[in-house]
Amino acid sequence: MKKLDVYIIKQIVTGFLLVALSLMAMLWLTQSLRFVEMVTDKGLPVYLFVEMTSLLMPRVFSILSPIALFVAVMFVYNRLITDSELVVMKAVGISSVVIARAAIVVGMVLALFNVFVLNIGIPTAEAKFRDLEYEVKNSFSKMMLREGAFTSFKNNMTIFIDKFLDDGTAVGILVNDGKNPQEKVVTVAERGTLEYTGEGPKILLKKGTRQVMNKKSGQFSSMTFDDYVVDFGDVSVARKKAKSVRERSIAELFAEADKPGVSEKDALSFKAEAHRRLLAPWFNLVFALLACTGLLIANFNRRGQGKVITISILAMVLVQSLDMAFANMAREHAWMVFLMYANCVLPLIITGGLLWTSPVLHRKRRKEAGYEA
Repeated sequence: MKKLDVYIIKQIVTGFLLVALSLMAMLWLTQSLRFVEMVTDKGLPVYLFVEMTSLLMPRVFSILSPIALFVAVMFVYNRLITDSELVVMKAVGISSVVIARAAIVVGMVLALFNVFVLNIGIPTAEAKFRDLEYEVKNSFSKMMLREGAFTSFKNNMTIFIDKFLDDGTAVGILVNDGKNPQEKVVTVAERGTLEYTGEGPKILLKKGTRQVMNKKSGQFSSMTFDDYVVDFGDVSVARKKAKSVRERSIAELFAEADKPGVSEKDALSFKAEAHRRLLAPWFNLVFALLACTGLLIANFNRRGQGKVITISILAMVLVQSLDMAFANMAREHAWMVFLMYANCVLPLIITGGLLWTSPVLHRKRRKEAGYEA
């Protein structure tokens, strides 16, 4: 690889990392707000909070990668024009294709990396996130019940636990059970353990007292026990979600679409997602070429390249919008898949053709000189 390519690639990579990491940091903060309540109200450990929010980043990276590369490439090539470096390159006979080679290399590398992210990284991260989310929402001992605090549930049950031991045993337990409107039940125990059954969570109490007050008759009864089970009933424990589309690989998506019992609508959705996975990485290369082509083929303007930059941005927005629109419509109409591929291939052909046919400056001058002679 020539020194010129290395020089431009370093600048593009630096710009890409700055833009991509900045955007990812902002989106990470936005996404993390969904889990702040789990930290403040339910005592979610900080390490679990960081792990869950980090598992969302592969999906965010795949979305931001082409846009960040577009911004980085446009900034670098526009700066080459502003510093007159691009003018010197063209003056010594370097073609637009050669100058654009650095952007093409970075676009190809990111495209290949995104193939891995979309088809291995995201499915793995989404599956891990689903398991963690289920564990967090159903972890009674760590999420719903907090040491030294009264926890109320919608079924008129309140529980207080003094502290949790390292083995998960609860010490100093008070349960106020108001599920039956006709009576009030208060149970106190020295210790207990939480258990999970198909009917819901239960707590096995050891050595305590159960007191019952009949609200209608005013009758009071009390008993002591060595072992007693309290059923929490329906406390809205989340069920584990089924495997989502994002957790499936391309092969799994096509296999699901071809299964006999799958409806036509679901089959189209699976196929549309599979084709989108195949195409999405290559928009890194498309956006890199859209960012640099206009700047490389346009005439030098001392007042700046505002018009060229505006046209390039509009072209990028158009391609991105059409990709989203065609991907959504492909979930209902199979023939839209062709337009998805056309939206990716046509910009490559157009930008490649413009770069290839762009005249080299010293050749153009030689032709003009020969014509005048």
